[in-house]
Amino acid sequence: MTTPDRRFLTRIWQALGGAPAAPDRVRFTGAGSLPSIFAVSDLAVASVAAAGLALAELVDADLVDADGVVADRRLSSAWFGCALRPQGWDLPPAWDAVAGDYHAADGWIRLHTNAPHHRAAALRVLGVAAERAAVARAVAGWAADDLEAAVVAAGGCAAAMRGADAWAQHPQGQAVAASPLLTLEAAGQGARDWRPDPARPLAGIRVLDLTRVLAGPTATRFLAGCGAQVLRIDPPGWEEPNLEPDMTLGKRCARLDLRRADDLAVLKRLLAQADVLVHGYRPDALARLGLDADSRRALNPGLVDVCLDAYGWDGPWAGRRGFDSLVQMSAGIAEAGMRLLGRDKPTPLPVQALDHATGYILAAMALRGLAHRARTGQGTVGRTALASTARLLLDGGAGVVDATPLAPETDADFNPVLEQTGWGPVRRLAPPVTVAGAPLAWDRPAGPLGGAAAVWE
Repeated sequence: MTTPDRRFLTRIWQALGGAPAAPDRVRFTGAGSLPSIFAVSDLAVASVAAAGLALAELVDADLVDADGVVADRRLSSAWFGCALRPQGWDLPPAWDAVAGDYHAADGWIRLHTNAPHHRAAALRVLGVAAERAAVARAVAGWAADDLEAAVVAAGGCAAAMRGADAWAQHPQGQAVAASPLLTLEAAGQGARDWRPDPARPLAGIRVLDLTRVLAGPTATRFLAGCGAQVLRIDPPGWEEPNLEPDMTLGKRCARLDLRRADDLAVLKRLLAQADVLVHGYRPDALARLGLDADSRRALNPGLVDVCLDAYGWDGPWAGRRGFDSLVQMSAGIAEAGMRLLGRDKPTPLPVQALDHATGYILAAMALRGLAHRARTGQGTVGRTALASTARLLLDGGAGVVDATPLAPETDADFNPVLEQTGWGPVRRLAPPVTVAGAPLAWDRPAGPLGGAAAVWE
């Protein structure tokens, strides 16, 4: 009988266009499950394994036939949380004072307000100050769908809680159901001379990272662990203090104000020199800067160009601002947790699993694109969405299961060598996947954003 982890891996690998038999040769190790009615640990190890399988194929197709990919279930699940343990200091809170779930007049709604401009939009609609009790009183006077629409129209981020059946009937839910998990297509011709080094497979590959929060940074963190030179670009003033020590591991970070002509020129120069672009801006954002898909391809014909969206690329919500926690509310995940566990409030997944799984899928897409370019000289364009990953998880079924819980991470799971980041010393979780016996390895620790010039090494 095929297990859920292997079923998830098979679906991801089929969407990537890989050889059908390859997933059967991945070896899963470890045991236990995160506490969820959904198969979150199965999704975790499957998505990590997909990225490992794509790396093995890039390095040497024979590795795929030699059980060269080993993915650890417990470590994969742990990396879906936080992969570091601060030593002598604490991470800042993950959420601001306003973000969270609120009871509206006819149901639940989640406000995502970590970004100052998103918080300002929600408070402007509600007509209150940034004080949680005042926000709760104001939300209680709105219908959830109406408030969701008003906050989104104002430039904010919100999601009313829907059940899976309601999402299946919603026009956006129908659009997601009719779309593939991902698309990956050849585009352009312009490869440079490069071959992977089995010791550091992506050494010499330049990855331009235009992503934030979790999904895209997870992808580029994996690529950095494979040896790529990753340069992350953020706008002035952007801060993710809870995430940066974990998600900037192995990367160089810089800031550009793309409203300035000289900074935009820098970005275009970096883009022309990149091998891989990973971006998660709203679909029209780069186009407004004169960098739509055709313009990017003209600058760099051999580019491996992969991107993500929250709610999908078709349907009335294509391009809507969104985050993992909002998609969980929209797609029926939080409602199913509340209902099946008998809770009195939305019950999401124990980790931001849509973000992390999508990140490893994005990494696999980039690696498949590099392998295609090495064979044919063609570039690649790929797309996926958090809502598509939610669909994958929902298709795996839900129910209260008697799972063996994952043991808490022990010191033995963490690298015994203290790593001095830009925030302080940390210990890192051991990597969740090995290819030909070699784990991921990062050349540099995490450092604060803005600590490097916007140039390649």
